[in-house]
Amino acid sequence: MKKGKLIIFSAPSGCGKSTIISALRDRGMQFEFSVSATSRQPRGTERDGIEYHFMTPDQFRANIKNGEFIEYEEVYKDQFYGTLRSEVENRLDAGHNVIFDIDVKGAVNVKRQYGSRAVSLFIMPPSIDELSRRLHSRGTETEQQIQKRLAKAQLEISYSDQFDHIVVNDILEKAITDAETIINSFLQCE
Repeated sequence: MKKGKLIIFSAPSGCGKSTIISALRDRGMQFEFSVSATSRQPRGTERDGIEYHFMTPDQFRANIKNGEFIEYEEVYKDQFYGTLRSEVENRLDAGHNVIFDIDVKGAVNVKRQYGSRAVSLFIMPPSIDELSRRLHSRGTETEQQIQKRLAKAQLEISYSDQFDHIVVNDILEKAITDAETIINSFLQCE
């Protein structure tokens, strides 16, 4: 059986990567999600094992110690995000393409480990001002949290040159089409 491939998306919070991924699925693109693990609390209607594998910081640290992550990052103090090795390998072995929605450092690490079996896309905001507007319009975080995310976005954007492709999400439909073209081309290569 032919093994699956990895599609890696990363972007600062609020750049539309989840919207783009959802649109690709609506267009019939076949992939399975790598459900990330996190030590943060669920937001809104998020469910364990669906949007994330929710763990306590101590549980997360134990999994790190046991080598259970392909990549992980302590994004903020005691707020970890990571990709469980079992999540990925089981899907790839079954011949499924796996899509990642992860932070920039994790994306770079996964790409480094999987090489030509992975394609990485960085979703770029049209500007920091537009990113700020998008984060405010979500209404899910405090002003202090938004300011933290905007400061982090500057650092994340500095990693964009380490990705295979940069897709600017200025016009959503164009960004979706650009991502679709990149991924289809990648999946057709042997």
